[in-house]
Amino acid sequence: MPAPMKQTVRRALLVTSATLASLALTAPVSLAAPRPSPSPAASGSPSARASASPTGSPSASPTGSPSATPPADMSTVGGARLGRPGTQVALAGGAPVLPGGLTARSWIVADAESGDVLASSNAHWRLPPASTMKMLFADTVLPKFPKSTVHKVDPKDLAGMGSGSSLVGIKEGETYTVHDLWLGVFLRSGNDAVHVLSAMNGGVAATVEEMNEHAEELQALDTHVVSPDGYDAPRQVSSAYDLTLVARSGLQKADFREYCSTVSAKFPGETTKNKKGRLTRGSFAIQNTNRLLSGDYDITQYPGIAGVKNGNTTNAGATFTGVAERNGKVLLVTVMNPSKTDHNEVYKEAAALLDWGFQAAGKVTPVGELVRPQGAQGSAQPGANPSSAAQDGQAGGAGNASHKPVAGAVAGSGSGGMWIALAITGGLLVLLAGGAFLVNRRWPLPDLVRRRR
Repeated sequence: MPAPMKQTVRRALLVTSATLASLALTAPVSLAAPRPSPSPAASGSPSARASASPTGSPSASPTGSPSATPPADMSTVGGARLGRPGTQVALAGGAPVLPGGLTARSWIVADAESGDVLASSNAHWRLPPASTMKMLFADTVLPKFPKSTVHKVDPKDLAGMGSGSSLVGIKEGETYTVHDLWLGVFLRSGNDAVHVLSAMNGGVAATVEEMNEHAEELQALDTHVVSPDGYDAPRQVSSAYDLTLVARSGLQKADFREYCSTVSAKFPGETTKNKKGRLTRGSFAIQNTNRLLSGDYDITQYPGIAGVKNGNTTNAGATFTGVAERNGKVLLVTVMNPSKTDHNEVYKEAAALLDWGFQAAGKVTPVGELVRPQGAQGSAQPGANPSSAAQDGQAGGAGNASHKPVAGAVAGSGSGGMWIALAITGGLLVLLAGGAFLVNRRWPLPDLVRRRR
């Protein structure tokens, strides 16, 4: 069988199995409305997925700008209702109504542990993701290198960055540890740090290919990567559903949790000569640009926040995925491109949805689910990648997950603010007779443990 045909068949089988499983799990919900047809865009090559919506029309213009309205029929991965345009929620007795004033093109609120989607709006609308794409970059590349690895930056490492890219301030000819570089990625959303790590990983093209493969493994089938840093590029898309899947996978890794919850840190500066002619290298402070984590003049730090990643580009607008804990409940929220232009609007809408989710938990019927990665069935640690920690004894990758709640390592000297870490409590999947469908969908995340300054 020719290679393209094999790839098409493989993806078609992947989507079919995911859709069947999700429909079986959400049957009581999806019976309330006609079932949308499965997404043809979820089969075929990654480029085919990015170039067409489920209806066959482009989901983004050649410049990467989103369409004006969501497709009438989107992917049904995670449940039939998630493939329908508009708001999806099933309020039960005593459930609060959704917050008013939501203007995001797409959003989702989900239980991070059970995977239940509490409510959504255009969950599978394929839109430019901006720097939230860096979550997929981190989930793909983080396990590759020990934190202590040192790299000297070559000029070609920084080639190809888009005009106006967000930068942490990496200098050619200087050396940085992998730990430094990941701080630059998560706190300052540094495209320069992404490009250096990509160079270490075999180059941008190789890294993009790995990211697309990992997205497929996670069943994030709305996603197509063109640039690893999330910079606007033709046909680069993701969805609120996919970004939430990626965040959930990343949060299984201790170092991912550490970096995305770091409020501030010190970053190495440029080497200079002091008055005595000696070489010296200072550092400068960097702060997380996630305003629900760091706060701002018009928004306070969200109680229980633990990351994850924000973004903002011309085509994507403002995007944000966050995770927070309250009273033992851990929720994930993704908000994409609010039309309201108020300062920090994406965080305000995310906070409103989190507030609603904590109040509504247990009082709504889920409208879908966050599916597990391919091959995760029967694994006590879904989506786990080999841990770099085994190489240098430091927190890294998913392999250092513990069955006990942990505080997690503080990211670098000079770090400050609230530190939140998640660790995996583990858990076994329960299968129906014959192993056809999952009936216990929990992908447990442990208690969030805070350490305040």
